[in-house]
Amino acid sequence: PVTAGSVVVPYGHVIGNEKWRGSEVAQRLQGKVRLIFEDGLGLVDFHLSNRTCILLISEADLVAGDEFKRRLVRFRNASSLTGIVIVEKTQISDQYYLGVQKLVVLELGMVLLPVANQGEASQLIIQLVSSCIILKYGIKDRCANPFLRQQRAQPAEPAVLRTVQQIPGVGKTKALLLLQQFGSIHQLCNASINELEQAVGQTVAQQIYTF
Repeated sequence: PVTAGSVVVPYGHVIGNEKWRGSEVAQRLQGKVRLIFEDGLGLVDFHLSNRTCILLISEADLVAGDEFKRRLVRFRNASSLTGIVIVEKTQISDQYYLGVQKLVVLELGMVLLPVANQGEASQLIIQLVSSCIILKYGIKDRCANPFLRQQRAQPAEPAVLRTVQQIPGVGKTKALLLLQQFGSIHQLCNASINELEQAVGQTVAQQIYTF
């Protein structure tokens, strides 16, 4: 199965595939979100709220061959859930990254987020969990939202900032501006072209929207 059809994830929780128990990403999630492990998630690595799930492609997966590609294609063809692909892009796996980007973004139409290691992957998952809560309860009063208040008080997470800088035409300054404007990668990915234009202008907005 692609995923257990009856999985319902409470906001603020993450359901992880049993195979990730004891991994670095799981250890770093502990204490930041409520992490529960389950067998039978099939192709999915982590289930978030809001019908969103994570497919995590490790450095070892990239080097081992094409099995991860078959997993992504099977997920895309069989699931109505929103899939976000996190890829461990390292010096060893960098040579495979362009092929993964072409498959995930252009052929499958899914969101691709590169990270340097499992620690950065866990930071992104925490950010996405926060986004799900924001989308659930709304952001009419930005100051009253603990997640946005925390983002204003602290610099953006390095992993999140570097991920936004992967977008063509976006440097560090624009990445910070975008994160300040939209609050998270999840909301940036769902922003309209008009919303993007108001933040960074027409040319860069088109590049972001296309990417």
